[in-house]
Amino acid sequence: MLCLGIESSCDETGLALVRDGKLIAEKLASQVDVHAVFGGVVPEIASREHLRVLPVLLRELLKEQNLTIDDIDVVSVARGPGLLGCLLMGLSFAKGLVLSSRAKLIGVNHLWAHLTAAGLEQDLQFPSLGLLVSGGHTHIYLIESPSQFTLLGRTLDDAAGEAFDKTAKSLNLPYPGGKLVDDLGRQGVVDKKLFPVPYINNDNLDFSFSGLKTAVANYVNQHSGLRLDVMGVPEDGAEDSVISEERKNMLASFNYTVGRTLEVKVERALQRNRGVKSLIVAGGVAANSVVRSVMADVAAKISIPLVLPSMHLCTDNGAMIAYAGYLMASAGCRHDLDLEAIPRGRVVPSDWICEG
Repeated sequence: MLCLGIESSCDETGLALVRDGKLIAEKLASQVDVHAVFGGVVPEIASREHLRVLPVLLRELLKEQNLTIDDIDVVSVARGPGLLGCLLMGLSFAKGLVLSSRAKLIGVNHLWAHLTAAGLEQDLQFPSLGLLVSGGHTHIYLIESPSQFTLLGRTLDDAAGEAFDKTAKSLNLPYPGGKLVDDLGRQGVVDKKLFPVPYINNDNLDFSFSGLKTAVANYVNQHSGLRLDVMGVPEDGAEDSVISEERKNMLASFNYTVGRTLEVKVERALQRNRGVKSLIVAGGVAANSVVRSVMADVAAKISIPLVLPSMHLCTDNGAMIAYAGYLMASAGCRHDLDLEAIPRGRVVPSDWICEG
């Protein structure tokens, strides 16, 4: 079975081919440079970029593999959650391909695809506990199969990735700033008491990072020398080693606080779901070095394997959509052409048509 995956939920246009569960080719067009001048994603521009590059990437992908559209058995597409205009670009493109070929259509839950992406590199064991940490979501799931996800906890306001983005923005670090926060933080010394560990004095599995975001903003306002201007120069004059080290220490402490928050909630979830066979951590923030280290320690405490996708599979990509579509098609599931895009804020329904 040859499955084409299409990812266009935000600012990455990804296409990939998975044959019988193995990734054979992929293409990715990043829009980072396009949006960097605005300091964040502009939805209308992102949608137009998807429209522009999707046919180009597909032609390149098929040509390099000496394939045609008629060779594709399944077209899987990210149907949500995401930016509505961006999702519609990918979904419309997918439907056009299905209409012009014999392929089946599969709409993929973008969040679930992140958590099953590691299956491209290793066997997944179920049931598993899944932690999704990305720019817009911080969710904990009980995963019983590639199509059975039970949401145990979620972010109530800002997600972990948003806290990273806003911390970077408060210092005027270049967009996207999450990787810089990680890189600079690794060079600093952690002060475990600098920032409050948010929303852990309760008995639930939900997250709230808005308080941490505010604490960071207040700290930066009180230490204005930490903030860079638009040219990367400190606002109050020339950089010196003391200020540079203070910035690194602040970011080290921020990374620690995010990691500690995730640690508390994931340990709590594992205590309540003792039968799980692995801990899966995925999403863009799963590339953060502190998060990876902390989650490794959490898994080791109860002697279960930690499943982490490779760095390139942590961010949005077509491979994870192709693989998720392959899994669903292998189970005899598909969608009709009335498949809807689901924007952020709405629950993606499990409305597949399953045969046999």
